[in-house]
Amino acid sequence: MNSVILASASPRRLELLTMAGYDCTVVKPCVDENIPYDSPEDYVQKLSRIKAEAIACKNEGVVIAADTVVTVDGRILGKPKDAQDAKNMLMSLSDREHSVFTGFTVRCGDKSITQVSETRVVMRSITDGEIDAYVRSGDPLDKAGAYGIQCAAGMFVSEIKGDYYTVVGLPICPISVILREHFGIEPKL
Repeated sequence: MNSVILASASPRRLELLTMAGYDCTVVKPCVDENIPYDSPEDYVQKLSRIKAEAIACKNEGVVIAADTVVTVDGRILGKPKDAQDAKNMLMSLSDREHSVFTGFTVRCGDKSITQVSETRVVMRSITDGEIDAYVRSGDPLDKAGAYGIQCAAGMFVSEIKGDYYTVVGLPICPISVILREHFGIEPKL
């Protein structure tokens, strides 16, 4: 049986794979994320392929890599640079709908499958006080769009249209299908 290698330092991605019944080794890829792209979907797919390739060339096993971005008004909101950037991002998402894209690649040897998942998220109106308190918590500083739906910011989300786990950062359902159908890996539930 092939081992599963998660090409990510994200504790959320590891938690999702573990919860789904997969034993994983974590290897953080060191790649330049400043790449040319045509759309948010193109960006996350390209970046997940680059991450998977960086790890697969040095390790044996099935590599899973992913990248997530939030988009609003045609702008990509990655991870905030600082607290003020996080506050600005959250203000731009308040009382609006936005898209979250997670691109992922599952790779072993020369076989590689890349897909993208989009989920629409509606946030209620968020007060300045709520934004300030959330930013002070430090939670938004390592998350695309400056929020984690699975954390305190979940209280700002009034509706999602699509896969919840895409917003968390790893669409586990399509990944589990790919692992089973293309790489013969079943979860250990």
